[in-house]
Amino acid sequence: MTAVGASAGESARPQAVSEVVEVVEVTEAAASGPLAGDPMALGLPVFIVGSLALGLTLVGMVPAAAAGAPLAIILAATAVGLFVATIWSAMVGQSAVASVFGTFGGFWLSYAVLVLGLTHNWFGITATAVANTQELFLTAWLIVIVMLTLATLRLPVAYTALLGLVDLALLLVLLSVTQASTGLAKTGGVVVLAFAALGIYLFYGTASVATGGRAVPLGKPLLRG
Repeated sequence: MTAVGASAGESARPQAVSEVVEVVEVTEAAASGPLAGDPMALGLPVFIVGSLALGLTLVGMVPAAAAGAPLAIILAATAVGLFVATIWSAMVGQSAVASVFGTFGGFWLSYAVLVLGLTHNWFGITATAVANTQELFLTAWLIVIVMLTLATLRLPVAYTALLGLVDLALLLVLLSVTQASTGLAKTGGVVVLAFAALGIYLFYGTASVATGGRAVPLGKPLLRG
């Protein structure tokens, strides 16, 4: 009986080992497939480059009359890249990331359309109504980004800080329009560059993990439970 039991155990072992190997192979295949990876590896860089272009424009790197200077980057890289990252996020089940990337993709695309529309008079907006149109645009997006900021309170504080800086930049630019203040616009540009810098830090952490390194500290969530 002992011999028979040992024989049965030995015959079962190769089968169990084979099943484990198959599971490992399937897991590795899934991990390397098209629906794997971190969408932030794409979303962050394209967000950063658009933010840098806008921030440098606001601080006066180009003349005030050249409001369309950052649009090539914003349209072709930032908006398109964020929508690709949105689809990627949704496909891997990261609905919160997809929501943020998709919303910001909409912001950058609508910003480009606004600038082009006002510059080329696409919407029939009179010169006296341009400032009001900009105020409407900035107010609507400020409300939405504040909403996103509140939704990140359960995430590491670095993400909340990034969106908080976006809120502050939108508020400063809105005030610069309502008060016709170039100083406030430049201050808003500095804040844009600040959240671009924080985005670079977040991307460094993402790239570090993707290449086998350690994650960077992102801080504790402001809200738990």
